[in-house]
Formats: sequence, C-alpha cells, structure tokens
Amino acid sequence: MRKYLQLILGQVEAAAYLLAVWSLLVLFLEPVISYYSDFRAVQSFTAAANLLLLALAILNRLLFKDERGTQKAIVLDVIMLVAGLLLMTYNARFVIFFLLIRQTYFILDFILFRFSKGRVYKWLAGNPPVTVMLSFLVVIFIGTVLLMLPVASSQNRVTPFIDALFTSTSATCVTGLIVVDTGKYFSQFGQIVILILLQIGGLGIMTVSTAFALLLGRNIDLKLKNVMDQMVGGTNRINVAELLKNIVLVTVILELIGALLLFSRFHQDLSLHRAIYVSVFHSISAFCNAGFSLFSDNLAGFRDSAVVSLAVPLLIFLGGIGFTVIIDLFRFFFKRDKVRKLSLHSKIVLTTSGILILIGMIAYFVMEYQGTMKGFGIHQRLLSSFFQSVTTRTAGFNTIDIGALSKGALLVSMVLMFIGASPGSTGGGIKTSTFSVLGLMMVSLLKGKRDISVFKRRIPLMDFREAAGLVFLSAVILFVIVVLLLQVEPFSFDKILFEAFSAFGTVGLSTGITSSLSPWGRILITILMYLGRIGPLTVIYAFAIRSRKTNINYAEETIAIG
Repeated sequence: MRKYLQLILGQVEAAAYLLAVWSLLVLFLEPVISYYSDFRAVQSFTAAANLLLLALAILNRLLFKDERGTQKAIVLDVIMLVAGLLLMTYNARFVIFFLLIRQTYFILDFILFRFSKGRVYKWLAGNPPVTVMLSFLVVIFIGTVLLMLPVASSQNRVTPFIDALFTSTSATCVTGLIVVDTGKYFSQFGQIVILILLQIGGLGIMTVSTAFALLLGRNIDLKLKNVMDQMVGGTNRINVAELLKNIVLVTVILELIGALLLFSRFHQDLSLHRAIYVSVFHSISAFCNAGFSLFSDNLAGFRDSAVVSLAVPLLIFLGGIGFTVIIDLFRFFFKRDKVRKLSLHSKIVLTTSGILILIGMIAYFVMEYQGTMKGFGIHQRLLSSFFQSVTTRTAGFNTIDIGALSKGALLVSMVLMFIGASPGSTGGGIKTSTFSVLGLMMVSLLKGKRDISVFKRRIPLMDFREAAGLVFLSAVILFVIVVLLLQVEPFSFDKILFEAFSAFGTVGLSTGITSSLSPWGRILITILMYLGRIGPLTVIYAFAIRSRKTNINYAEETIAIG
C-alpha cells in the first residue's frame, strides 16, 4: 500500500507543472472559455485543483521526504495552502494567480538546479553579471505575460504586447514611466501584479531568489554570495543569511510605517478598504523608488498635505541610500558598541545625498517661484520644492506639473536624474558614490594631489577608473538612444532628452509624452529602463573578453590632456 501511495504522490510534481500551464491558459483565454462553457465554474475548478495538488505535495513531503523535502519548504507550502483557502472565499482567480507564482518558482528551480545536473546554475553562478541580466529579463517576461491577461485590464481585454512589456519593464526596473493610467486601465489584479514586480525589482531579484532558496533549505555557495554582495552594495561585515534577514526586516518595517503614515491622510477621502490598499501601494512604490501611483494626477492633489509631502520623500530617501547604509545607521545608533563609526561608504552616501537634496530644493524654489508654484503659499513652496528635489533623483512622484517646468528646472532635473540613488539601493542612475568620486578627484586636482581622500581615508584609483568608465558609458548609451528617439518621434529635443534621462535614471518623471510615444519609441525607452536598472558596467562585465594575465608591461608615455 505504501509503495502504491508513494508512486501516486510521486506524480504530483509533474501534474502540478501541467496544471500550471492550464492555469495560465484559464487566466489568459477567458473570452474563449466563456464562449464554450461557464468560465466561473472552470475558474473555481482550476483553483480547487491547484489547492488539492498543493495539499498532496505537502503530504508527499511529510511521508516521503527527499533531498528537497525540508521542514522550511513544508511550512512555506502550508502557509500558501492556508492563504489559498482564504483567497478562495474571496476570488478564485486570485488563488490561481497566487499558486501560479509558487509553481513558477519551482519550475525555475527545476531548470536551474536539477536539469542536466545543475549545469545551468553552475554556469550562471560563474557569471554574476549574466545572472543579473537574465534574472531581470525573466521577471520582465513573466510580468509581461501576466499584464497581457484580460483579467489584468479593467475592461477585461488583452493588453497589447508593447504596452504590457513597457509597463512590466517600468515596474521591474522601478522606473514609473507609464503608457496607460495605472489606476484606471489596470484592474486590481493587474495592479497587484505591478505591485509584486515593484517589490521584486526594488529588493533586487537576486535578493528575493536567494531568500526563497534559504527558506527552502538550499545551501548558498561562495559564488552566489559574491553575486549578493554586488547586488546590495558590497559588505564584508555580515554573512548572506543575516544580510537577507536584515534587508527583509528593514523593508517590511519601513513600508509598514510608511503605509500607516499615508493612511492617516488617505482615509480622509477614501473608504477604509480603499485607503488601506492605496496606502500600501504607494508606500511600497515610494520605498522601491518606483513612482507608480493609482491617482491620475500622481500626488499633485496632496501637495498641501504635510504628511504625504514628507512621508513619501522619507521613504524614497531611505530606499535610495541602500540597504547596507540603513543597516550601518541602525548599528551605529542602536547597538551598544557606540565606539564603532559609520563606514566610509555610508558617510559619502549620506553627505552627497544631503547636499543634492539641498541644492535641488533651492533650485526648484527659485526657478519655479513664478512658474509652476505661482500662487502657492510659502509652506506649499517649501514642501513642493523639497518633495520634487528628493523624488527627481530616483522615484518619479510629482506634486507639480512636470510638463510646465521652466527650461532651467528641466536641466536641473536631468542632472539629478542622471546622478540617481546610491549603490545597493532600489534606485538607478550613475549613483551618488560615482558622482562623489569624480567630484573628489576634481578637488584633488585643484589641490595638486595625486590621491583621492575624504574623511581621512584614501580612495583607490581603481574606484575612479570605474566611476569615469561608468559615466562615459552612460553618456554614450544616452546619446545613441536620444539620437534614435529624435529620428522616430516628433517631439521637441528637450522633451525627448528629459524622457531619456528619466528612463535611464529609472525615475519615471515625464513631460507628458510617454503615452504618445510610437511603438519604436516605447521599445527604445524600455531598453533604457532595463540598462539603467542593471547598470551599464554589468553589461560590459557580462560581455567582456576574459584574458589571461600576462607579465608584459608596456612602456609608459604621457599624452596631452585638455
């Protein structure tokens, strides 16, 4: 009896993969299924089948544990089963989607770790830049498929591929540029898909996937640890498991606090259920530096609210300085060892971010005093200037009309967007540390020094080499894309340039031309968002020719500079 039971339960995994394909068809082909049968009945049957197979998978792990049948995996599946049963009482469609996420993860787990004896994983682990590039592409593809589903549209129709791809890339790369109104065009299902993409893209795909691997009891080898170090900004003070725990804990706490602060304002205009949903959505979007909003005018309707105008920039700032800096600050202020100092990286990031926020705030206050802020009270001007200074570098929210900004304010915005956030954060751009290294090099040249030093520490010249290379490569990429955009789009030079800088910096601000871009223009902006999120140097390292080291040193000869 036990033998037959093991044989039957052993086929659960294969059946689950087939059911995952059917589940995707049910979500995607609603009009076709509705023509031949009762769609609600088919949907309920599919959801119930998913829950049954999940229960059988749990039973199989409990009775016949194999190398993958860890206690953590069982606990995780039980939690998903309970959550699925609760969702069944609300909407069977959400059960299918919820469990489809689980099946997608296990399909990827099979491809990476078990197919061909894990050769795919070994190859990816040996090529961290390629791993980062492909992981973003996979998530973008999955998001595109889900956003194309009729259920993702409020009008229950298939979203065009280019629009779905653009939105999925914008969400995964935490940009915020949109070709359709997020709050009106997408259904709650589509909005939740976007929210999940925001969270995955904000945390970093390698962070999320490594966290899942740890939950399922899989060991993390040295190569994957090196990839994780690169994704979160590099740290040698804590191990990967502790780092991941701290990242998830920090994210949950800050997003929860942000949601509570925003709820205190949103509930004044919205129902309880709607206020909770909108608060959580905007809190996650702000911390992930995404800029997606459910309001048609973004946050312009709340420019008088001190709560919104301060809470959102605070979330953006914390998400933009990087997880290692947040953890470093927590240790500095709350750990018993008060002798310990902040790392040089944290000092540079915090100092540079503070200076950029102050400069941006003054620039907007002065340049838009008689422009977009004309008629504002002094407190509105201060709040709007501060809000726009913070959000322009990484997030993409706005409380003033971006399309009406003066030429000078547009130029300042493009500079801030190009600099962007900090390493290991949820934002894009060349990063504050890159900008700082270049600035410090200029200071060293003016002082007649050869070394770059700050806070009584010397910065290696290799860092300057990478910083200069990153800026040059970023400028080349922007130049090429802008030239192509000027060939296919009828808009003015300043609007196209602003759109390109916003996409590359994964900011999401627009002068209002995004929804009017041609299909080719949308593809070019999509490419910019992708390159801006993974970073140009990642692309270079992924395709760089690895040559063997030689002992040949060529003769040195100087050339004229300047």
